[in-house]
Amino acid sequence: PRATIASRAAARASLSRASRAPRGRFSSPPTDKHRPFSTPHRASRRARAIANDEDVAGNPFEQSSSAAGERRALFNDIAPVYDRLNDGLSLGLHRAWKRAAVKWIDCSPGMEALDVCCGSGDVAIKMSTFVGATGRVTGLDFAANQLKYAAEKERDLRAASADASARMGKITWIEGDALNLPFDDESFDCATIAYGLRNVSDIPRAMGELRRVLRRGAKLAVLDFNNPEDPTTAAVQGFMLDNVVVPIADLNGVAAEYRYLRPSIERFPRGREQVNLARDAGFREAKFYELAPGGLMGCLVCTK
Repeated sequence: PRATIASRAAARASLSRASRAPRGRFSSPPTDKHRPFSTPHRASRRARAIANDEDVAGNPFEQSSSAAGERRALFNDIAPVYDRLNDGLSLGLHRAWKRAAVKWIDCSPGMEALDVCCGSGDVAIKMSTFVGATGRVTGLDFAANQLKYAAEKERDLRAASADASARMGKITWIEGDALNLPFDDESFDCATIAYGLRNVSDIPRAMGELRRVLRRGAKLAVLDFNNPEDPTTAAVQGFMLDNVVVPIADLNGVAAEYRYLRPSIERFPRGREQVNLARDAGFREAKFYELAPGGLMGCLVCTK
């Protein structure tokens, strides 16, 4: 137990240093001519080579409307164990990564903030403490069960501390589609999408929708698993997913749902490709950061 606590503390310290002084590995080039991101055929071949014939939920091998429907069912199914597994599998570090993402978009008092693919509400609730009582937060997700747990989590936090509740902005939870955001143009001062862009059926369209609803000068953070270019990092990530994440998920009865992760990460655009996607969507600046420890997570920060 002492070794576990020490390693957890070291990891948190490493992440804290990274979030205070982020260094982008990839940033917007001065030209508008970019290489296209991974084609569906290349991504599909990569994914199928990894997850060949396994019992995998959510159809991570393709980007399509039918696959999106399967992913909605997946996230509804895992909602009861989602927070517990996130805490255990990341040693709690997912909270620090999410906090860093909120800081990087300059979320401030009085702002109107948006969290797309909000899941069980961690990022939206964190945003509410940044925008304060004069600000507002909207959390949107396509999985109704996730939104149910998000609303319950918010209620429990407010009930536990009146002072904390008074410092939080109002949060509105909406069931909706990241590809057709139900908001007017230029409605928000900042936005996040954490562990969600990888799951949509049309990534360029989702990026375009996020840009559309942001006001000029607003920032967007896209937090997700990194699809690393470095083969050693990729091998470590794959080993951890196959030998730690899936077995623990199996103990909670959701192994097939968590086998989805590795092929979905392999299909996800890499850092350079994400920067290009942001520029193609119309963002004037974009930088991609590999997060400590080990660059297993990544965060794309864009400015409209």
